Amino acid sequence: MMRLITKHTMLYTEMVTLNAILHGNKEFLLKYNPQENPVTLQLGGCVPKDFISCGKLAEELGYNEININVGCPSERVKKGNFGLSLMAEPELVADCVKAMKDNLNIPISVKCRIGYDHNDSYEELYNFVDKQVQAGVDYLCIHARKGWLSGLSPKENRTIPELKYDIVYSIKKDFPNLELGINGGITTIEETQQHLKCVDSVMIGREAYHNPMLFKDFDNIFYNQPTTGISALEIAYKMAEYIKVQMDNDPYIKLNNITKHTLNLFNGLPNAKVYRRYLSENATKKEANVDTFLTALEVFE
Repeated sequence: MMRLITKHTMLYTEMVTLNAILHGNKEFLLKYNPQENPVTLQLGGCVPKDFISCGKLAEELGYNEININVGCPSERVKKGNFGLSLMAEPELVADCVKAMKDNLNIPISVKCRIGYDHNDSYEELYNFVDKQVQAGVDYLCIHARKGWLSGLSPKENRTIPELKYDIVYSIKKDFPNLELGINGGITTIEETQQHLKCVDSVMIGREAYHNPMLFKDFDNIFYNQPTTGISALEIAYKMAEYIKVQMDNDPYIKLNNITKHTLNLFNGLPNAKVYRRYLSENATKKEANVDTFLTALEVFE
C-alpha cells in the first residue's frame, strides 16, 4: 500500500529476530513483494555469524538494506540480549556490523536510541556511534528518546521519555561524514524539513501507520520526482486487486492480515470511522474475503 503512495521512500519491515528466521518459517518471515522496494529488513539479535546467515538470505531475496535494531525496549529483548539491551555492548554491535560488511554487498545500518536506563550521557552515545563508524556502518538512525528496559512498556517508551533532538544534531556535528537519520515524534512535512537542516534523513514510524497519506507528496518534496497522484480510494481499489491475488494463492493469508494496514488510509475523510468500524467487525471473520473489503469501501462512493 505504501508503495502506491510513495515510490521512493525507504520502507522498513517490523523487527524479525535471528532465531525466528534460523529456526522458524523463513519463507513466511522474509517473504515480500519486490514491488515494495526499496525495503530494509530490520533484524534483532546479537550473534555475528547469525547476522551473516540471515543477511545472506535477505540479500538473495532482494532486500535493499539490513538494519540492526538496537532501540526496541522490553523485558523480552533484555532476556534475549537484542534491541535496546545491546546499547550496553557497542563492541558486540560493531562486530555484527563488521561481520555483515565483510560478507554482504548491501548496506548495513543500525537504529538505536540516545541512551538507556541511567546510561544516557553524551559520552556513552558518542562511544557507541564511534564503534559503529569504525566497523563501517553505512547509515545510523537515532531515536531521540532514551529507553527504559524496565519500568516502561514498549508503548510507553515511545512517548514518555523526553525527546532530545539536539543530541542527535550534535552527533551529526561530531561525525560529519556519517549518514545520520533522526526518529521520534515526527508527524508533519514541516517537521521533517526542519530536521533535514541538521541531519541527513528522517524516519517516521507511528505517523506512517496512523496517517499513511501524509506521504503522498514526499516523492516531489524530498526526492524531486513526480508524485503518484493517486487518491486514497484509488489506492483501496488497487489493494482489493492485491488482496484477491494474495488470498487466491496463499491459503494462510487472511483478509485481516492485509486490511488492518488500510484502516487509517482514509484518515480525516468523511465516513472514515464507518469504514474502520466495518472492517474491524468483519475482516476477522472466517468467511471474510475481498468482497468484504469492497463492501467497506461503499461508504466512500
